[in-house]
Amino acid sequence: MAITYLALFTSISIAAVAAWFSIAGLVTIFSASTIAIAVMASVLEVGKLVTASWLYRNWKETGILLRSYLTVSVLILMFITSMGIFGYLSKAYLDQTAPVQNNAALVAKLDNRIAREQQKITSSERIIQQLDAALDTLIEYDKISGPTGMLAVRQSQSTQRDSLNANIDNAQDTIATYETEKFNLTSQIRAIELEVGPVMYIAELFYDDAEANIDQAVRLVILIIVLVFDPLAVLLLIAANQSLMRQKAKNKSGPVKEIEPPPAPKPNSAPKTVPKAKPVAPSGQPERPVKKVPMKSESGFEAKKTAPTRKTEVNTNNNKLS
Repeated sequence: MAITYLALFTSISIAAVAAWFSIAGLVTIFSASTIAIAVMASVLEVGKLVTASWLYRNWKETGILLRSYLTVSVLILMFITSMGIFGYLSKAYLDQTAPVQNNAALVAKLDNRIAREQQKITSSERIIQQLDAALDTLIEYDKISGPTGMLAVRQSQSTQRDSLNANIDNAQDTIATYETEKFNLTSQIRAIELEVGPVMYIAELFYDDAEANIDQAVRLVILIIVLVFDPLAVLLLIAANQSLMRQKAKNKSGPVKEIEPPPAPKPNSAPKTVPKAKPVAPSGQPERPVKKVPMKSESGFEAKKTAPTRKTEVNTNNNKLS
């Protein structure tokens, strides 16, 4: 009997948790009417359990149309509950992985900025190389001094060179800042990936490229949970009703008494006694009762009659009647 109530309590507990997951999931899907959806889902969850219990207890007495409608209703409500659970678990997974996607987008932006800064450095270095190439040409033609010589040209390039070097230094500092931000973001991504790490191992069971198919693996896990969540609650409730009905029928009928076989007759070797016939009067009339006449002894007390005395009195009375 204890296992029956334990099954009933477990079924109600699972159904309550499934209802909470389902309501949260349905509210997420239809977020514009939170209170209305929550009330509707709550009432439907209670109605589903009551309908399943009532339908099992009154299956034989219920008409086929009503029975069919209630059965289909319970199945549809189970599907709605499972859909809500799927939505809730999917949202939980997306909320967990959303920082990874956001950080990944920020890292991509930082990579683009770093690439632009690196392009500035490359362009500045290329211009510096061209300036150096002009000086090398003057050196080849042995034009060192003079207004058009290498020294004069070098002096005229100083402002431009300083600007280019400053651009390179600023770009390198900016790249260093971006690299620091990128490192922080990638650290957060790795931390979140460690939390989702078990799903990666599950994905490896079904897919060759687990990292690329991790979302499909998560959906598969959620489907497995959904298939055994609400159906288990409903079926366990039906099983508890079955046990309660059996126990009620057992208590109503009471304990069954075993019919004992009649005892065998004992062998009796003694001869059967034949009842003595009553004495009949000579005229064929039945014998009249004999009045007992008290006999007194000389002392005045009634004397005890012996068997022969009583027999003699009976014979005497018979003679008188004749």
